[in-house]
Amino acid sequence: MKPADFWHKKNELSVQCDLCPHKCILFNNQKGICRVRENKNGTLFTLNYFTASSSGIDPIEKKPLYHFYPGSGILSLGTFGCNLSCNFCQNHSISKDFSASNLNNPNFSKKDIIETLEKHSQKNNLFSFSGLAYTYNEPTIWAETILELGPAVHNLGLKNVFVTNGFINPKPLEKFLDFADAFNIDLKAITNNFYGKQCGGNISPVLDTIKTVSKTAHLELTTLVIPTLNDSTKDFIKLRNWIYNEVGENVPVHLSRYYPIYKCSIPPTPVKTLCKAQEILKEKINYVYIGNTGREQNTYCPECSELVIERTGYSTLFIALNKDGKCRKCGNKIITF
Repeated sequence: MKPADFWHKKNELSVQCDLCPHKCILFNNQKGICRVRENKNGTLFTLNYFTASSSGIDPIEKKPLYHFYPGSGILSLGTFGCNLSCNFCQNHSISKDFSASNLNNPNFSKKDIIETLEKHSQKNNLFSFSGLAYTYNEPTIWAETILELGPAVHNLGLKNVFVTNGFINPKPLEKFLDFADAFNIDLKAITNNFYGKQCGGNISPVLDTIKTVSKTAHLELTTLVIPTLNDSTKDFIKLRNWIYNEVGENVPVHLSRYYPIYKCSIPPTPVKTLCKAQEILKEKINYVYIGNTGREQNTYCPECSELVIERTGYSTLFIALNKDGKCRKCGNKIITF
């Protein structure tokens, strides 16, 4: 536990958290929607400071990031809590269904993480080990921990990756962007109605985050396609047009297959629905992938149609890609190194 960043006093009895758009007003001993920020006697504390729920070395493709140091491994860390309340949450055991005992004591230190990163980066060059990903639950509510780790990761010559819902206020986001290298942002749908009914939030801050990140860091987007909720042709056209108009045709998009989980019992997404969505998005977006189906995940050059990256599961094979991330055949820039 540590005094939090990004808050202010409302009066003698309450404080307001300024980390995310909920802007929770909290009285003494009251926690925010995220459940990891609490008012204690007029000071806002972060309860998950250097407390991890999960860690491991993952393929960077698992984030998913397909156009940022593909084929590399990345140390992945998650904590507890989330500032949205999605009824289809795939990580509800650490985002919502955790107990106060999970937050009792820090279970790692900055020194632990830096030593782990040094160990792996010494074994491999930057291409085969890229850095640290903040993932599994919502990382932005771990702000105080990440703000300490991020610059230290950069000092090692490694990269910082955020896998996030994008539901954050501009000032904290600006602090993260000082050291963030890549984001996968979960754009859960393209309508505010979906965010309100299914996630307990609103879409505007997420769209603003996506636009801001696209100007300064590598960006990829993921949308979980859920039958009857965000899977209409109208939804896919609106999603395609927004991405194309606001962040451009070269932002990779991952369309992920939904399976029943947590509080959502809708049957799994038909593969044909995902294929239809992919066809619609590819009318304007160059890189559109279908996840959670076992289908092809290859990357083709949008200029000359050359197969440049072949993927089997999380195994990545470079077919026609130069060391600078360009297509060998036509020279078109494909990925970020």
